[in-house]
Amino acid sequence: MATDYLERGAVAGVAGGLVYGLFVATVGNAFTAGLETFEHGHGHGGGPVVSELTTTVASVGGGVLWGVLFGVAAFGMAYFFLEPALPGTGATKRLALAGAGFLTASGAPWLVLPPQPPGVEQALGTDTRLAWYAGMMVLGALVAALAALAARRTADRHAAVRLAATAAPLALLAVPVALAPANPVHGDVPASLVAAYRWTVVFGQLLLWATIAGVHAWLGDAETRVSEDLDYPATAD
Repeated sequence: MATDYLERGAVAGVAGGLVYGLFVATVGNAFTAGLETFEHGHGHGGGPVVSELTTTVASVGGGVLWGVLFGVAAFGMAYFFLEPALPGTGATKRLALAGAGFLTASGAPWLVLPPQPPGVEQALGTDTRLAWYAGMMVLGALVAALAALAARRTADRHAAVRLAATAAPLALLAVPVALAPANPVHGDVPASLVAAYRWTVVFGQLLLWATIAGVHAWLGDAETRVSEDLDYPATAD
């Protein structure tokens, strides 16, 4: 049975990673190329060192690898153990897990260390950033678990009450954001382009997790339909 979960997680991960990789290869790479051109125009660096085809292949391949990693880890192993504890049913459970995965892997850490475009230098050292990123991942996982618990405890309450209870644990994320050391950045990229780049990265990650969840739910429904079709003749007899 665990093998079935891992297989579905891997297939969903490939699908999600492919969609994410294509997004990066088109929108993300075009945005990055524009930022690099902006940097070059201000006297930093030279021309492109790799071909567009190589960059596209690397982006799609990297996206698939990320998708498989998240698919197997979250929707293969984690879903196998956490399925009974996740709020909702069917696709809702997958979306809840996808939200928890995004919050843990990216959302919470980015509150302290948002993604930075090429050409931007950060004041904090690499070791310090890694420590804060890891700590925020742990806190993100804790907040996601508390939110799921609150959603289950208030399942029979009014929708507004359930929503408020589920969102309440997110307030814990404000504590490290207030305590985190300052990390001023330096570069010639305008603040508006930096913000646009960050939102593009956020959207790409949301697209990855949502696609994995959707495909995983579809695979689960398809398997259920096949099982019901196979069981029907025996029941009829």
